[in-house]
Amino acid sequence: MKIKGKNVIITGGASGVGKELTKQMLKQGCNVASVDINGENLEKLKEELNSKRLKTYVVDMGDIESIKKFREDYKKDYSDVDIIINNAGIIQPFVKVEELDEKTINKVMNVNFFGPVNLIRFFMEDLIKDRSEQYIVNVSSMGGFFPFPGQTIYGASKAALKIFTEGLYAELEKTNVRVMIVLPGAMNTNITTNSNVKVDMDKDDSNFKMLEPSVAAQQIIEGIEKNKFKLFLGSDSKFLKILYKINSKAAISFINKKMSVNK
Repeated sequence: MKIKGKNVIITGGASGVGKELTKQMLKQGCNVASVDINGENLEKLKEELNSKRLKTYVVDMGDIESIKKFREDYKKDYSDVDIIINNAGIIQPFVKVEELDEKTINKVMNVNFFGPVNLIRFFMEDLIKDRSEQYIVNVSSMGGFFPFPGQTIYGASKAALKIFTEGLYAELEKTNVRVMIVLPGAMNTNITTNSNVKVDMDKDDSNFKMLEPSVAAQQIIEGIEKNKFKLFLGSDSKFLKILYKINSKAAISFINKKMSVNK
């Protein structure tokens, strides 16, 4: 798919990978609708990029009414949409399941799973019109295929997004809409701050280098251009995919030693 001139919706677009996707898509001639819950960061984004092809929208991806309103606002600015990138996501506090309250569990599931599902549902009629090629990109996580202690609900939300995306691919296989699932490993972003989560783990206690947001964004864009279906980002995601496939028990024991929640 050639992305130049395409209308693109990017959630979580004011920071991290979403911000880099916004910047790189604009450089390649796209019209970008950057969606984020943080209005202050969106204003900073507009000032920094200063592009007439960028529009910003304050949206809570965990709130279905906020997503409905976004669709109404978007349709006032654009006649159609070509690419949707569901990048927004939050993690849970690094605690065991029994220590999580219902409010936290629901928030993680709403933002990470139901948010992307609802956004896609509300725009499906626009995507599936008999036009040129369209694309849906859902950013899951290596936590969506590999269990991390202390992030069980987060992993469940990302696993649900992974299976949803694969099912969506099957349903849309004979249409003009392409679908890609992205499974990144650890990235150098501020997701813990955005999730209001404190992390006590040593960031240097790893054999893997954290992936920079600019590199992740570039690889996602290349994946769209090459019509990829599944994209693993980062050496840790690729390594754990192989390890978990070879011996899932050994893989879980390996990661337990790395995670402070079980220490």
